[in-house]
This record gives sequence, structure tokens and C-alpha cells, in this order.
Amino acid sequence: MTDGTDPSVVDIARAYYEAIDATDFDRFADLLGPGVVHERPDRTIEGRETLVGFMREGRPNKDTAHEIEAVYVEDRDTGETSAEVAVRGRLRDADGEPMFGFVDAFEIEEGEISRIRTYTN
Repeated sequence: MTDGTDPSVVDIARAYYEAIDATDFDRFADLLGPGVVHERPDRTIEGRETLVGFMREGRPNKDTAHEIEAVYVEDRDTGETSAEVAVRGRLRDADGEPMFGFVDAFEIEEGEISRIRTYTN
């Protein structure tokens, strides 16, 4: 991402987890569109500032790590500036113990995350 080229949708999705796990909320905010919507099983969060605030202060457990198991990219060759990517993984606690599995479905428009739908088990 530092060579001046646009990051791929996979890079953006992976960076989302890296920023959360590193508590790098400036980087996290840079990945999000201003009107981002995050639909979680327990709530819907709307807006970049609200989502950053939730990740910084409102999460039930902040000392976690996301283990990515697979990334799925929508097969699209239309020249559009939007794409969808899904990430399947496992959230681990501070001791490395698995908490739950997840799938996050991202909508990425013009290099920014515009919507996230989280599914957990």
C-alpha cells in the first residue's frame, strides 16, 4: 500500500482486522467511509466516528485477536468502483482461546468500507 497503488479489497479487509487488533484507531478510521454501517448480531452501528468509538471503548472485550481462516472475493470484472469481500475467521481472547467464529461481509466502495455485516456462531 505504500508504493502509490490502490490497495486491493483483500488488503482493505485484512487491514481492518490488523488495525483493530493493534488498537490503531487512526488507521482503522482511514479504512472506513464516512457513512459506514456495521450490522452486528447485537446492534447496528452507523457512521465512521460512532464505529471507531465503539471499537475503541464500547466493545465487550477489547483484548482480542482476529484469526483469519479464509477470504472470499466477489468475482467482478465490470470496471465498477465497488466490490464485496467476505472474511471467515475466529476471534480469540487474550490467552489465545477461541471465543467464537465469524464471517464478516464487507462492501467496499472507492477504496473505503461502506458496509459490514457480521455473522457469528
